[in-house]
This record gives sequence, structure tokens and C-alpha cells, in this order.
Amino acid sequence: MSIATINPANGQLLKTYDPMSPEQVDAAIGRAADAFRTLHSTTFAERGRWMNAAADLLLQECDELAQLMTVEMGKTFVSARAEVAKCASACRFYAANAERLLADEPGDAKAVGATRAFTRYQPLGPVLAVMPWNFPLWQVMRFAAPALMAGNVGLLKHASNVPQTALYLDELFRRAGFPVGAFQALIVGYEAVEQVLVDPRVRAATLTGSERAGRSVARIAGQEIKKTVLELGGSDPFVVMPSADVERAAEVATTARCQNNGQSCIAAKRFIVHTDVFDAFAEAFALRMDALQVGDPMDPTTDVGPLATEQGRIDVEEQVDDAVRLGARVLCGGQRPEGDGWFYPPTVVTDLTPSMRMWTEEVFGPVAGLFRVDSYEEAIDLANGTNFGLGSNAWTRDPAEQERFARDLDAGSVFINGMTTSFPELPFGGVKNSGYGRELSAHGIREFCNTKTVWVGEGTATGGAGSHSE
Repeated sequence: MSIATINPANGQLLKTYDPMSPEQVDAAIGRAADAFRTLHSTTFAERGRWMNAAADLLLQECDELAQLMTVEMGKTFVSARAEVAKCASACRFYAANAERLLADEPGDAKAVGATRAFTRYQPLGPVLAVMPWNFPLWQVMRFAAPALMAGNVGLLKHASNVPQTALYLDELFRRAGFPVGAFQALIVGYEAVEQVLVDPRVRAATLTGSERAGRSVARIAGQEIKKTVLELGGSDPFVVMPSADVERAAEVATTARCQNNGQSCIAAKRFIVHTDVFDAFAEAFALRMDALQVGDPMDPTTDVGPLATEQGRIDVEEQVDDAVRLGARVLCGGQRPEGDGWFYPPTVVTDLTPSMRMWTEEVFGPVAGLFRVDSYEEAIDLANGTNFGLGSNAWTRDPAEQERFARDLDAGSVFINGMTTSFPELPFGGVKNSGYGRELSAHGIREFCNTKTVWVGEGTATGGAGSHSE
């Protein structure tokens, strides 16, 4: 696979990279193993200083880094700057809270015949991170910040269309003070992942990406008996009930569908609207989607830039064309614009049926599928009627209905009267084919730790409870 920066706004090839050789990859794994021996013996205070220094560098270099992401994958410069700031806040969160989140947890020593009994969280070692292009900084940082603060080290296999962002991250943590080798970018194609994953010095892996890629990494890691965390695709429902604030729901729906040019795993994609408010919502939503400004992602007035890859634009176009051919109606958008770059307009498609690809497939672009339902039960059946289960949205001002949605939506997160997003303070991940494991919060930092039981007896020679087997 070509490793290159291609500007999706005009299709221009800007820079290419030769992939690392197997020998170079092996040397990087060796440096990671050496760095782990150093890093895991440092204190939380030391790591916290380095992590705060990384946050400082991100903010100091915000504009330069944001422009780099915009050029590599097409997100608007405004949203790229926000992504840098979010990464800095995650660094500061874990710098301030890692020691508390990983503190020893006391057990009932008396009940187990000990003088002391507790759980201790300790780092595993080098972790391979296979990361996507759509949030090229944030996807990496939500792994890297907790992993490094726990005392693990990282090996990053980033998407092949964002090599310069990967190389920036390679240098960031070293410049911040972390030991050499604590975080390294492997400039390789996907075919090199197995070499890294089967190496006994690598202890675990995390992947954010496609279902196919997740299955591959899980298969290899399973054979090697190594821990994995997978965050895969999503086809998130956005349910609007009669009691909802319809105008507000339509406003948030527009952002939720078109954030990051529509290329977000947790973007709302299937808009399931009760028939009592369907027409009002559809009109407000289509008007807002149609009003979005598509164009140069560096222009601060642009709302939607190009899709990151030419194939991505082809995929979206084919999904919409398939729906229209089978009888769907387009309320706005739906036609590829003329000119250079991989642009596709914000689009709303309704009258979808199960025979259409958009009914079951994730659409990774600024295209919304609009569905009409007659009841809460029908809304839940449609929302859960997918292999995915990453995020979900529900709009209702009825407290009882809010509780039902929190219970019934089969997803890793339920956001009620708000847009699905990720916070360092809350766990993030999915169920079903959207993956397993969690990132962020206490759950995320503990994913790549050995949850170790420590039992301490009186130290006498008479044996006692400590002599019993499992």
C-alpha cells in the first residue's frame, strides 16, 4: 500500500514515504521493550510532567498541526484546531488523574484470611496501536495518553494516508521528555501488522478501524493469546420522539451527521423519527443540511470539506445511487459536484427499504438516512436492527421514555437530547460488531494493565490460608 500525503481537496500528491524494512520494525520493537523497562519504573509525577509538556507542545503548535491534518485528510481547519485542543485536554486529564485511577484497591483482608489484600494495576508492556485517518490525532491520543501514564509504551501503525501526522506523534512524546522509544510510529503498510503482533515483546494491541481490520487483528492476537481492544464501525441511530424539541434536534442532527465531513464512527447516520413529528423534522433537517457550505477546508467559513479518499467518495456515491435506483427520495444533495477534489454534498435520503444498501451499511460521508416510525417499539426495533452498536442518540423530554431508551438501546453509549461524542472522563466503546473493550476514563487506562491480586499473610511458619490452592 502506498504511504503518502495526498491533498483530498485537489487530489495532489504532496509527499511519499518508503515503508520501514522488517529489520527496522524489529529494531523499533527492541527500543520499545527497552523503553518499557525504564518507563514502568518511573513515578506518576514524572510521567505527569512529561504528559503536561506534551499538552503544552500541542497547544503551542496548534495551527501548524491543524493545517497538517487538513492537508492530509481534508477535515476543516476549524475542526482540526478543535481536535488538537481536545488532545491537549486529554493529556492534562490523565496527567492529573492517572495515579488516582490506578490506585491500589483494598479488599476484605479478614474475609480471605490475610493481614492485607488488595488489587494493583500494573502496565503490560509495549502495545501496538493500529489507528485510522479520520481523527488522526485524537484517535491516537485517547490510547496514548492513558497508556503512557500507566507505564506502557506504544507502537503506532497509523493509516497510510496520514504519515506526517504519525511522524509528528513519533516526535511529540520524546520532545516532551518521555524515554526514547516510549512512543514510536511504524511507517509500514497493513501487511506488516502481523510481524509486530506476533513478536513476544509486544504484549497487546488496540485498533480503531473497519470491521474487517478488527477481525484480522483479533484473529492474530487470539492465536498469540494477547489482549485486544477494538473500536470498529458504527451506524448510529438518532431517534426523535413526539415530545422532542424538533428544531433543536434538527440543528444537532446536522452537526452530528456532518462532523468531520461525515466521516466519524460515532456520527449519527440513521435518523429514526416518529410519524407525529416526521414532516417537521424532515423539513428542518433538510434545510439545515442544504445550507451547509462545502468547499476549501482551510476557509473558516467552510462547514464540509472533501472526503479523505477518492474511494471513500465513490463508496458514498454508489450507496446513494443504489437507494435512488430502488425508489428512495433525495431531499437535498445527492449529486457529486464538478471540479477537483473528493467532495460530496450534505445529503438526506428518505423512503429507504431493506433492499437498499443504506438500510444495513455504514455510510461514511455526509449522507443521512431518514426513517419514519409509528411507535417507541418500532423505533427501538429499527435502531437495534443492525450489526453495529457503537453510539446512539434519543430525543425526548419524557423522563420515563428517557429511562427506557437508556435501557433499550443496544449500544456502547446512549446520548439523550445531545450529540454522541467522547470525553476523557467517560468510557468509550461499542458492542456487537462495533467492537469490545473501552477507551478513556478509568476503564480505558486499566485495559492494558495487569489487574494483579496481592494477598499478604502474617508471615508465620504455620501456613494458614495462604497454603490453599485455587
